Amino acid sequence: MRSLLLRLRAGAVALAALAPASGAAQVAPDFNADTAVVTTHSVTIGGTSVPYTAEVGYLPVMEDDGTVLAALFYTWYERTDVDDKVSRPLVVSFNGGPGSGSLWMHIGYTGPRMLEIDDEGYPIMPYGMRDNPHSILDVADIVYVNPVNVGYSRIVGDAERSRFFGVNEDIRYLSDWIRTFVTRKGRWASPKYLIGESYGTTRASGLARELQNSEWMYLNGVILVSPTGLGVERAGPVGDALALPNYTATAWYHGQLDSDLQSRPIVDVLAEVEEYTLDRLLPALARGGSLTEAERREVATEVARWSGTSPEWVLAHNLRPNVGEFRKELLRDEGFTVGRLDARYKGRDRRDAGQGYDYDPALAAWNHAFSPAINIYMSEELGWSTDLQYFLFGPVNPWNRNGDDTGEDLRQAMSENPYLHLLVQGGYYDGGTDYFSAKYTMWNLDPAGRLQDRMRFTGYESGHMMYLRADDLPTSNQDIRDFILWSLEATQGAARYR
Repeated sequence: MRSLLLRLRAGAVALAALAPASGAAQVAPDFNADTAVVTTHSVTIGGTSVPYTAEVGYLPVMEDDGTVLAALFYTWYERTDVDDKVSRPLVVSFNGGPGSGSLWMHIGYTGPRMLEIDDEGYPIMPYGMRDNPHSILDVADIVYVNPVNVGYSRIVGDAERSRFFGVNEDIRYLSDWIRTFVTRKGRWASPKYLIGESYGTTRASGLARELQNSEWMYLNGVILVSPTGLGVERAGPVGDALALPNYTATAWYHGQLDSDLQSRPIVDVLAEVEEYTLDRLLPALARGGSLTEAERREVATEVARWSGTSPEWVLAHNLRPNVGEFRKELLRDEGFTVGRLDARYKGRDRRDAGQGYDYDPALAAWNHAFSPAINIYMSEELGWSTDLQYFLFGPVNPWNRNGDDTGEDLRQAMSENPYLHLLVQGGYYDGGTDYFSAKYTMWNLDPAGRLQDRMRFTGYESGHMMYLRADDLPTSNQDIRDFILWSLEATQGAARYR
């Protein structure tokens, strides 16, 4: 049950937006960039009733002289029956894109309310929302942040786009925004966590160090959901080889492997193909054109066996088919493509011929489900009234991708802060940011092996957004809950190496 409490930082929510020019989503200078609405709710998590407030609104990005550059839209959930805010963890949540709204993890994963979908994550009607009995709100307060031109967030007036749209530009202004938010909410003493999904993992990794260096704010944990490469080099044979375990998982799910592999549990099959990838495929690809014809045929036969394809098809792609080509090929003879971000989803193209598919059936299904749900939720349950479009994917290009050292930033932050822990979550059927590349990235963030005791990896039988599968929603949330509790064990002593 919801009751409207108050509108904070007086002023009605502005509705007028400047006409977009060249993809620029901006609002007029008199747009109210500092306003919020608060409502009260409760949700049952793990059999316990959890009362909370939900605050939705804008908090500005400002110049040092107070000039407002942008208004970031956020949703803040705070449990209300907790007296000790000092020890209450705070989680700051970002999605990816880089122009993707915060709705995916917000109403699909960790928040107290979630969209109506079926058990495999497909859209169903009527669209709407339901309680999330697996939310992490029982153990942590959560703020979901929409960066500039994402969700309802907008540039204000004539602020330059170049201030926001790039790897390091994004990190710098969000670091300042987080400091402002934490200060306003009185949460400097709280254990703090960042969770990012997809490109949000680039953002969270860079922020871990930026918050330390620029805001003198030290974290307890970073959670990377379906992470990007974080600037860790894996071009050439390494990247080509790392894709194979995802192909194996995909083929296993669709029943395309040989019977001796198909009859075994997926985790056992993946352990074996991971070993093959590192010990045999990677060295072979590194030799490139120097392989003999017999050696090439042997590799093609093995890759075909692990991917549910044919040796001839693998040879035609020089032993290294990319994810788009594989998604088109696997079920071609049945008239289907399979999803890039989640291979459990099947699609139909205009024609079966060709090397790439027309669309990603996983993303199409997700957009279908999430778009009505977030609009219903914001207006009908959280009391937010606006004519602005909620950008699932906002206009943020061109994006400056130069200088992505975010993996090294995270390593440096962990070295400087013995409290800081890392959790990596990946779905076996994700071909966009595949789980084995995520493992490789985690291993190579720390080439000396000095931080591995503060790192965890968890895998799931689903895709990019593993939480959309009903069986993985409780497990993945519990893994976050366990990670928070594990990282807090380090706070029982001083933050120093022993």
